[in-house]
Amino acid sequence: MLIPLCLLVLEILVVLGQYEGYTDDPIITNKDSNTPTYATVCLYVNTPRWEGVPFILKAGKALDERKAEVRIQFKDAPASSFLFEGLCQRNELVIRIQPNEAIYMKTNVKSPGYSSAPVQSEVEINYDTRFFHPSTERDVNPDAYTRLILDVLRGNQAPFVRDDELKRSWEIFTPILHKIEHDKVQPFTYKRGSRGPTESDDFIARKTNFTRNESYAESYRNAFSHL
Repeated sequence: MLIPLCLLVLEILVVLGQYEGYTDDPIITNKDSNTPTYATVCLYVNTPRWEGVPFILKAGKALDERKAEVRIQFKDAPASSFLFEGLCQRNELVIRIQPNEAIYMKTNVKSPGYSSAPVQSEVEINYDTRFFHPSTERDVNPDAYTRLILDVLRGNQAPFVRDDELKRSWEIFTPILHKIEHDKVQPFTYKRGSRGPTESDDFIARKTNFTRNESYAESYRNAFSHL
């Protein structure tokens, strides 16, 4: 689904999904409901600085993991194919908001031993283990809502969205909601516990030039599954 816009945002590309069994829930009375439970949104900002840079927003229910993060993927390293054996993956800066707040840089290092093939690893700062010690109760990191309520009592507005930002967000996304309702857009189906509809990954690969290192994603998930 393509939504052309003007001014700040040039256009929005959208992929919608609905997990299998959504309409089986007894509280869903409309068994032909086209209510999305997943969305991938790609925006292009109409400024010289961000020309051609895709901003990809993804959210959904019944997925394989629960997380909130900001991921910045850098361009391919120039001449990497002449310097290393095999494919040199792109570097990424990841800001993980939840769970287990952290900031880490995905970067390439030389394989151990005599090979010069690059392997992707990470340089990480884990907020809980770096600044807090669960062995002492006073060093436990308070949860997000505890800090948020404290900011309200202190009159600190920094963690909250400003009204002009909120209004502009609705100006961007209201046309999408209207098109879904008026055109009765049918979402793609995806399995519970998956990453979402496969059409979303195909769309991102085709339209945005974003690449995903499947082998790294699997190894990182296994390494940190205990956290």
